[in-house]
Amino acid sequence: MSEFTVVDLLRHGEPEGGQKFRGAIDDPLSALGWRQMRATVGACRDWEAVISSPLRRCAAFARELSEQLNRPLAIDSGFSELSFGIWEGRAVAEVSAAEPAALGRFWRDPVAHPIPQGEPVADFDRRVGRAWDELLRGYRGRHVLLVAHGGVIRMILRRLLEMPLHRIWRIEVPYAALSRIRQHCDPQAEPHLVFHNGRLT
Repeated sequence: MSEFTVVDLLRHGEPEGGQKFRGAIDDPLSALGWRQMRATVGACRDWEAVISSPLRRCAAFARELSEQLNRPLAIDSGFSELSFGIWEGRAVAEVSAAEPAALGRFWRDPVAHPIPQGEPVADFDRRVGRAWDELLRGYRGRHVLLVAHGGVIRMILRRLLEMPLHRIWRIEVPYAALSRIRQHCDPQAEPHLVFHNGRLT
C-alpha cells in the first residue's frame, strides 16, 4: 500500500440528446462521448479499481474500462448527478429563453436560488461528501478512478479547495475532463489537486 491515496476524477463524455439539464435523466453516451473518454484515458493502466456513478453515461464506460484492465468496479449512487427538478430533460437554450432571470440567479447562487423540485445544492454537497469520505477510507493508499458528473466533480474540488458552496459554477468541468487528487494517508495532511482538466497519454 502506498503512503498516498490518489483519485483520478473523470467526467463522462458527451451524452446523446445535446445540451440539456440531465441530472437523473439516464441518457447514454454519444459516439463522440465514447471517443472523448477513451482519448482522455489513453493507455493508462495504473488504476487499482474503478468507481462510478450508476448513470449510463458514466457506468457504461467504467464497466468497459474495468473489464479491459481486469480491475474491480464499484457503482456508488452517492456520486449521481444533482437533480435539476422542473428543468430535468429540458434543453439549456430552452430554459435560458423561457426563464432567463431564474436561470441567471441559479448560476450566480444555486444555494439561495434553488431549482423548484430539484435537489437542494447543500443536500447534494453533503451526499457527495459522504460518498467521497467513504471512498477515501475504502481505497486508502491506492490509486483509483472515479467516473462521475460535472456537478459531482465540482463538489469534490470545492471541498478540497475550501470554496464557498455558492461559487461552484466557477469551476469549469468539460466533457471527459480528468482531474487528479492526491491525499497523504496521514489524516492530518492536506490533500492536493495535482492537475485539473488534463489527459493521460
